[in-house]
Amino acid sequence: MKKKIIYTESPKGIGKALREGEIIQDFLPPPEQLIRKQPKIKITITLNSRSVDFYKNYAKKNNLKYQNMINEVLDAYAQKYRDRVVGV
Repeated sequence: MKKKIIYTESPKGIGKALREGEIIQDFLPPPEQLIRKQPKIKITITLNSRSVDFYKNYAKKNNLKYQNMINEVLDAYAQKYRDRVVGV
């Protein structure tokens, strides 16, 4: 059995930050929605290098595929605005 950790000191100002912090509405999909398999279409797209670098670096650190991350962001955006666009 692991020894229970007892914390005695917290960073200064943590209480104030918790009381006065701004609540941000969660906009990310729940984990069960990230596992779905959708038909994919292979395309060629040109993206800004800083965006691709961001996803590649994050994906590498977290053992993920950067293309899947970009796909999830595009899907979330499309889902949010799908009903607003006529004919889609």
